[in-house]
Amino acid sequence: MFGVWAPGEDVAKLAYYGLYALQHRGQESAGIATSDGHRLLVYKDMGLVSQVFDERSLASLTGHLAVGHCRYSTTGGSTWENAQPTLGGHDEGTVALAHNGNLINSAELRALVEERTGEDGHRGELRYGNTTDTALVTALLADHPGRTLESAALELLPLLRGAFCFVFMSEDTLYAARDPQGIRPLVLGRLDRGWVVASETAALDIVGASFVREIQPGELLAIDASGLRSRRFAPQDPKGCVFEYVYLARPDTTINERAVHEARVEMGRILAREHPVEADLVIPTPESGTPAAIGYAQESGIPYGQGLVKNAYVGRTFIQPSQTIRQLGIRLKLNPLKEVIKGKRLVVVDDSIVRGNTQRALVRMLREAGAVEVHVRISSPPVRWPCFYGIDFATRAELIATGIGVEEVCRSIGADTLGYISEEGMIEATCQPADRLCTACFTGVYPVELPPEDQLGKDLLELEFAGGTPLDRPIDVVAQALARP
Repeated sequence: MFGVWAPGEDVAKLAYYGLYALQHRGQESAGIATSDGHRLLVYKDMGLVSQVFDERSLASLTGHLAVGHCRYSTTGGSTWENAQPTLGGHDEGTVALAHNGNLINSAELRALVEERTGEDGHRGELRYGNTTDTALVTALLADHPGRTLESAALELLPLLRGAFCFVFMSEDTLYAARDPQGIRPLVLGRLDRGWVVASETAALDIVGASFVREIQPGELLAIDASGLRSRRFAPQDPKGCVFEYVYLARPDTTINERAVHEARVEMGRILAREHPVEADLVIPTPESGTPAAIGYAQESGIPYGQGLVKNAYVGRTFIQPSQTIRQLGIRLKLNPLKEVIKGKRLVVVDDSIVRGNTQRALVRMLREAGAVEVHVRISSPPVRWPCFYGIDFATRAELIATGIGVEEVCRSIGADTLGYISEEGMIEATCQPADRLCTACFTGVYPVELPPEDQLGKDLLELEFAGGTPLDRPIDVVAQALARP
């Protein structure tokens, strides 16, 4: 998620490169909205940032402010209708909104939309088949007759529950907001002639913006020709997602003054102290396990090596594999260097085990390549609870660690030994106070109280949606349809 206000700059290209730096946060669809102060346009489609945009599409997105998004779905399916930024219109203008996170009171928000707009509740992109929590927020922001968008946001934001970082815009103003718990990261940067907001500091680096500060939990920022102003819509109660340090964020990002790469290396060092083993070689599961593997090797004195080669071109594929290819499984992404691992006792370091399918296939593949022992080390504790704050984890029944111990997981994946870092060790590596982190996926303690189970789920709004006809992926038909007369 990326936003920029910069008169005189090519904001569409800045947003493009910002999204390129954030591609790891979502690979399903991508979109950019821009405004020149009078007209707001959007271009979005399914696929990676590099697949969605080209010189021609970017040239059509003119203006001095932009909002961009690359999607990883947690509410609503992976469809064009659910791509972001989402759009909403009212008598005085248009709003385009991008969202990182996941709301847990979508059912309440849907009822509020219906209450304000009529029985069918089809306002904004909802009328075209959008089934996301983002579209609900956009529709409610757009419904503010006689008030400014800023005042509407200050009224709406306290009603939202769950994880949300928003970057949104009107024709002339860029906004950014972060939930009171600050579960997902959001940062502010400075350009020579403007401002940037982004999900991670790495995106600031890519576009040449200097880091100013993190946007605070419970804060709303507005940026326009008058400058930057800050408003607080809720008291802050920080509970940053610890999994950002473990896996989600880029290693070259900094969160709360802690370099993510250093946190992951330290997790590896702590893991080596907590779960030592006699072995010949430490190898990572690339790329996510690499920093922790380096730390494990440093602390244990066991040599570090690259025993697996990752195919750099494997992304999201729409081509269904044949049965023969499907059986090859993990080999599409990883292949062993047989001459490196043959006859070796291996320590294989990865960031997490969710369902266990990847580790099971990996252990089997390493044994077939000649490894004599495979010791798996994981730089996070067992994942035993689903996430409702922006990570599409499996249901609790699908999580391999649910209801069984480490030894049983070890036998299930076929390893000689298995060691997880302790919760205390993981938290120590982040250099954050334990009471300022969300560890719900490991502990089951959710910092924002969850609603009843029947009001949760990725397809909640799809089940409720009862109308609307999807459009045929125009460049700006939705924007033109919603824009002011």
